[in-house]
Amino acid sequence: MELAQVRLLVSDFAACYRFYADVLGLKPQSGAAEGPYEKFSPAVGAAGIALQDRAAMAEWLGELDDAATGHRSLVVLRVDDLDDYCTRITERGAVIVHGPAPLTDRMRVAHLKDPEGNLVELQEWQLLLG
Repeated sequence: MELAQVRLLVSDFAACYRFYADVLGLKPQSGAAEGPYEKFSPAVGAAGIALQDRAAMAEWLGELDDAATGHRSLVVLRVDDLDDYCTRITERGAVIVHGPAPLTDRMRVAHLKDPEGNLVELQEWQLLLG
């Protein structure tokens, strides 16, 4: 398992994008200033911070986007075999709230919550052959 990123779920994506890019000086991966997703990298180190539109994540999970009590962040972990990992952790008491399901043509994800209700995303990346 590998820590892929800490992702902040934000309501004002453009303002947060400007803060991380212009104020803190982190490098945006794609330049998606209007969202709904962007990853930022520091000048040194492999880990990054990502922003994601909170309403888009709530819709994806089938939840209401409540600014007062809604999710603010999630931890993203990359695993080699998503189905196997989900099977093993559910046997140990985890409850998967979404997935495993495709997110893009290259990535499958599953979501669960820790005992405090914090979101955890499990990712499995697939190689494109061609």
